[in-house]
Amino acid sequence: MITVKIGSDQFQYASSIRLEEIASKYAGPFYAAKVNNRLRELSFELTYDATVELLDYHSVDSTRIYATSMRYLICMAFSRVYPELQIKFSNSISMGIYGRAINGEVNPSMIARIVEEMHYIIKQDLPIVRKKETINKISRYYSSKGLNDKVETLKYRKEKVNIYVCDGYINYMYGYMVPSTRYLTEFELFYYSPGFLARFPRIEANGQIPEFNDSPRFLRVLNRAENWAINCDADMIYKINKKIEAHREVEFVNMCETLHNNQLCTLGEIISGDIDNIRLIAIAGPSSSGKTTFCRRLEIELLTRGVRPFPISIDNYYLPAEQAPIDEFGKPDFEHVSALDLELFNQNIADLIAGKPVSLPIFDFKEHVRKFSEPQVITSKNPIIIEGIHALNDKLTSFIPSDKKFKIYISPFAQINIDNNNPINLTDLRLLRRIVRDLQFRNTSPEKTLSMWSSVRRGEYKWIYPFIENANFIYNSELTYEICVLKKYALTALRNIPNDSEYYVTANRLIKFLKYFKDINDWLVPCNSLLREFIGKSVFEH
Repeated sequence: MITVKIGSDQFQYASSIRLEEIASKYAGPFYAAKVNNRLRELSFELTYDATVELLDYHSVDSTRIYATSMRYLICMAFSRVYPELQIKFSNSISMGIYGRAINGEVNPSMIARIVEEMHYIIKQDLPIVRKKETINKISRYYSSKGLNDKVETLKYRKEKVNIYVCDGYINYMYGYMVPSTRYLTEFELFYYSPGFLARFPRIEANGQIPEFNDSPRFLRVLNRAENWAINCDADMIYKINKKIEAHREVEFVNMCETLHNNQLCTLGEIISGDIDNIRLIAIAGPSSSGKTTFCRRLEIELLTRGVRPFPISIDNYYLPAEQAPIDEFGKPDFEHVSALDLELFNQNIADLIAGKPVSLPIFDFKEHVRKFSEPQVITSKNPIIIEGIHALNDKLTSFIPSDKKFKIYISPFAQINIDNNNPINLTDLRLLRRIVRDLQFRNTSPEKTLSMWSSVRRGEYKWIYPFIENANFIYNSELTYEICVLKKYALTALRNIPNDSEYYVTANRLIKFLKYFKDINDWLVPCNSLLREFIGKSVFEH
């Protein structure tokens, strides 16, 4: 007899039972489940007493499973309609998955045909079955299909690997899947030159397909990052691992660091070349983008060109808690732009640009009172630099004409894949950075960092991402070698999360992901590297 607990409900079964059958008792849709705090597919056969939590779109894990299954479905449709094409997925654009053919071209009519085939496959309700096969057998299969990226990746796996089979189609997406094609009814797929964009329900949109917002500048940055990685043989994990096996770590690290230097040089040329007009440099980016180190290195770059930036901390302009807007939970919302003294901030910036002496506020966090500095005066060679979550929002700097502002968006845009069908999630890179940094410098446990992450992400979607396309410059703060360095720090931290923690599922997923990478010693990381902001011993720490 098997006893299953779901919330306050309890069921008993005489023999084993699939989670999918249990889920059918409730109003879904559900896409996965936690069984005794372990993530399981709905096809999982339960043979023991368990506490089960059914996961719908309020779970980031089920959202990820839906996305993984959608990639599988798209590849399956291409294999049926255009079997000669090999599909590569890149990272998200407008909360969707961008894909393209790497050995040919697609056009709008071809994508329409793929959509038609996807609907046909979904309507057939075909089971997606997980099987365990030997590496040798699957490698031979992939070789016969000309999928060398998968063959090379499998060399870093152990003797056996899981695959998924659906009506004769075989692929593995390095993640859990839904049990049948009938679960994948909600999606959009359309031509997005020179490839296509797949969109599906997201947790950030409360289980709906988000509104599409075109992001041409964002896409150009992703394309540049991918082209650089391809040209440097670093667009796949197995290629990175081969560099390490060939003892080319020094070369690889310095290639990545030089890319950062080149971006800083370009920024320095642009700003110094228009310094008579640029009076305010505004910098924003999501959590763990490396903003602190970037600001210091940009300042140094500008100093070499005779430009002396004048930094102002936005933190000193926060209103008292009783004057802050109230969030949906009835608490002060300090992430809201109106939590800042916008009038004072704008007036201070405008007066400084006009050459007037200004006493700037300094918020004393111990006494919780605002004090003021001695009067400050700047010249035309002293552009003001501000950095913060609202820096790109014109409401923060409404007194300043647009032609006087230079906006910089910073974030890591890694374009690394496990194989062509499986891109690395950009958000996971920032999460790993934050876990390592919080533990080292803020005495914050990985569990605490993970508990805050969903709130951090909500703030980013609300206050940062809507303004990306307004930036004058997008700085890619990713270092393609960095996960090889972060690995040892992150693994130690994540392995300390107990298996009864609500964050164990996420920790376990990240641990499996990190194991794909070979190690690079952190002593190879330059002292002024942006990566030092997270692992320590930065020249800028003191």
